[in-house]
Amino acid sequence: MPCRHYIVEGRVQGVFFRASTREQAQSMGIQGWVRNLVDGRVEVLACADTDQLSLFETWLNEGPEMAIVKGLSVTESTQQAEVSGFEVR
Repeated sequence: MPCRHYIVEGRVQGVFFRASTREQAQSMGIQGWVRNLVDGRVEVLACADTDQLSLFETWLNEGPEMAIVKGLSVTESTQQAEVSGFEVR
């Protein structure tokens, strides 16, 4: 199963970004995790089929209603999700 690592920049902390990301991922059957970084960005590891990851990436570019996403970096990852489902860390 392919995995991608995302770093989301902008106003993405304190706006329910992590909880919304988990809800979105769970609704799409994506495995992985999301966490805040100390510098104000959000980090995501998502594992699913390529089509699901593309749709998820589109959502990450927008985020929840109160978020302002200013940048999204994406890299393919060899790391696998060590969880069943999707969790907030």
